[in-house]
Amino acid sequence: MNATDLIIFNFEEVRRRSIQVWQAIPAEMLNWKPDEDALTCAEMIRHILQADFLYHQVLIGRGSKGLVHLFNPFEAKPFISVDDELEFAQPYREELLKYITAIPVSDYATIKIDLYDLGGFIRTLGDMLLRIPYHEAVHTGQLLDYMRTMGIDRPKIWD
Repeated sequence: MNATDLIIFNFEEVRRRSIQVWQAIPAEMLNWKPDEDALTCAEMIRHILQADFLYHQVLIGRGSKGLVHLFNPFEAKPFISVDDELEFAQPYREELLKYITAIPVSDYATIKIDLYDLGGFIRTLGDMLLRIPYHEAVHTGQLLDYMRTMGIDRPKIWD
């Protein structure tokens, strides 16, 4: 396995586990949130899936300039179900992964992604490619905590 293979493997494994969590949330609980300032389960799932599209634009634009004047196809779409969200988001996921597989490994250390205005940081492309699935993993962990708080069974994602 080379560096790109490992990065793609990490993306896929994080997503596989996220889907297990998302599909274990009963439909009637998708609008639950732990407090008034938190995202609902559905909003968190949408946030993660939408992030594939947005991060792809960030990578292409090498930073926040990739988000300027951007049409976000997720903004006008109502959340219907987890399966509907997954189906809608799949082409954007595939485009992101295709883009990543085409990046020369030598670019991982030389290209900078400038998100200083949005997140307060400038990182190498390689760093950013590790941060994207980490972002998803953090939110999936939050959803596991939501499920614990709701008193519903949590899937065993550590296989």
